[in-house]
Amino acid sequence: MTRIPHDPSGEPNPLRILSLDHLRSRTSMKWRTYPADVLPLWVAEMDVPLAEPVVRAVTDALARGDTGYPAGTAYAEALAAFAEKRWGWDGLAVERTAIVPDVMLGVVEMIKLVTGAGDPVVVNSPVYPPFFHFVEHMDRLVLQAPLGADLRIDLGVLEATFRHAVAGGRRAAYLLCSPHNPTGTVHTAAELAAVAALADRYGVRVVADEIHAPLVANGVDFVPYLSVSGAESGLSLMSASKAWNLAGLKAALAIAGPGAAADLARLPEEVGHGPSHVGVIAHTAALTDGTAWLDALLAGIDDNRLLIAGLLAEHLPQIVCHPAEGTYFAWLECRPLGLGDDPAAVFLERGRVALNSGIPFGTGGEGHARLNLATTPEILAEGVRRMVTALDRT
Repeated sequence: MTRIPHDPSGEPNPLRILSLDHLRSRTSMKWRTYPADVLPLWVAEMDVPLAEPVVRAVTDALARGDTGYPAGTAYAEALAAFAEKRWGWDGLAVERTAIVPDVMLGVVEMIKLVTGAGDPVVVNSPVYPPFFHFVEHMDRLVLQAPLGADLRIDLGVLEATFRHAVAGGRRAAYLLCSPHNPTGTVHTAAELAAVAALADRYGVRVVADEIHAPLVANGVDFVPYLSVSGAESGLSLMSASKAWNLAGLKAALAIAGPGAAADLARLPEEVGHGPSHVGVIAHTAALTDGTAWLDALLAGIDDNRLLIAGLLAEHLPQIVCHPAEGTYFAWLECRPLGLGDDPAAVFLERGRVALNSGIPFGTGGEGHARLNLATTPEILAEGVRRMVTALDRT
């Protein structure tokens, strides 16, 4: 597959536009969960203005009163065109897609299609905490197949977990996080092909959460799971929500491989009532007309990855900042600081900076914290300063 390199020409860096005062006027989770003296560098919201094509599409929809129920395939067509241009993948078939409310609710519906109550769902920990919450809430059993020391999929561990998952003739699913959250690992084509081969060997159905697909570092290739040989029976969830900061405009797409088309066809009709019609309009505009904005954002995230690595090396050299290939997170190994299993709690209490605790991410999360890089360089520098202050107060 041929990838399109980042080309931010003509677009300002969205991460260098908004002031802290402006951001504190926001009323979303990131800026309202903690008191005003806390600097929030945690949940997956970006400190950016929206891409102008998205603003224009939503404003036009509101002006004409186009706020009814979602319909049609414009979102799927936009994603298919984006996937072909961006990732060289021409296999996203619009007829094998369905609109779902968001990625995690789509994950729930896909797992319902291929497993039953009490069946196991395999995850690679440390991983996005809602994987645990949503799967357990739907009466499935979470089985952890921890990542290797290199933060990549350990195929030996994964095979052993698959073998255990299907013991006794049970059905099982594998909830693949690609790119991986919180580590930022971007799985290679060879790794994904090996996953597909294992899944086929053991009869495990793969459901891929690919919400961070557009968010990869320059020089790194994102490979859609359904594009690799052997993944024909897989299911994927994609959305424009993370890359264009549209979490409040709900919409996502479920995508089936050729061997999973019959499964997707069994998706209850009412699931398609959950997405926001305005959200679908916004996501479609982002994928169609927001790629220059995205490229400028990706260049800004690349800059911030270098910035945080340099700041930590200078001021907190004990912290291991694992290089991320994707997402806009930094996964920080803080155990050398001697702050116990939950260093984020110490940074919050003593430094008034909010990071995500590593503990809810499962096995391998202890002693770690996740930091959100999608903010201004000045806020990142202030965040590190506050982390240093927290250590000075221990």
